[in-house]
Amino acid sequence: MYKPLQSKTALHKLKSNYLPYKYDLNIYRGCKHNCIYCFAQYSHKYLDSKDFFNDIYYKENIVEVLEKQLTSRNWKGEVINIGGVTDTYQPIEKKLELMPKILKLMIKYENPICICTKSDLILRDIELIKELSEKTVVNIASSIAFKEEKKRKKFEPYSPPTIKRFNMLERIKKETKAGTGILMMPIFPYITDDVESLEYIFKNAKETGIDFVLPAILNLKGDTKEKVFKFLKKEYPLLLPKYERMYKGAFVEKVYRDAFYIKIRNIKKKYNFQNKRVKYEPERQLSIFT
Repeated sequence: MYKPLQSKTALHKLKSNYLPYKYDLNIYRGCKHNCIYCFAQYSHKYLDSKDFFNDIYYKENIVEVLEKQLTSRNWKGEVINIGGVTDTYQPIEKKLELMPKILKLMIKYENPICICTKSDLILRDIELIKELSEKTVVNIASSIAFKEEKKRKKFEPYSPPTIKRFNMLERIKKETKAGTGILMMPIFPYITDDVESLEYIFKNAKETGIDFVLPAILNLKGDTKEKVFKFLKKEYPLLLPKYERMYKGAFVEKVYRDAFYIKIRNIKKKYNFQNKRVKYEPERQLSIFT
């Protein structure tokens, strides 16, 4: 079910100090990709809905509200992360076509952006991305953590295949000046953390000229922990006791974490892969996702 929302503000200021941007813009609430690990599922309780994957809300006045903020004397033209909570290019976007209007505003005001999406629907807007990337910094990332399609369909049942995501990033890299990246997350211990699967992602990233890869292990904040454990009990029952030992809190135990990042360093060295930096302003550097 799709439901309209009236939004008072388009940009949400983040409290985090480690991200390379301070503002999020989310057109949608809820997501059709049905990723079992989605951290944003809790947010629907503020909308009096428990069905994050089927009750999809869209901010029908988002364009008008955003332009007011972009033209405010208080706005300093900072990087805006589009789709930090829910995927901007989920299926309903094909019909509503809100992103082309958003991108045209970004072009008009030459505002730098980041977009992370699992969907190759973004290629519909490649000419707008190209135009914006010739005026300011644009970074397009996709979350890719599954080599095997059988596993991906278990964890992300309605998301596009991994190969489509690589092909999407490759085309953006070839046809625009946008930076491209992979958010290799979440990595599930003992399920998607084998060397062969990790190498597959770095090898493809290297071959397609992707600028950065950011790996991160599954975290289980809030309600996500209960949902993931329920999923593991059904699909990977032998692993559940191990997860219960490893995840006393939201984050995996240090022993596993340290060993994982040593593995990642070795793979990056094997493929001679280094995250690249991008320019934000002529006189300074901004490291996006590095």
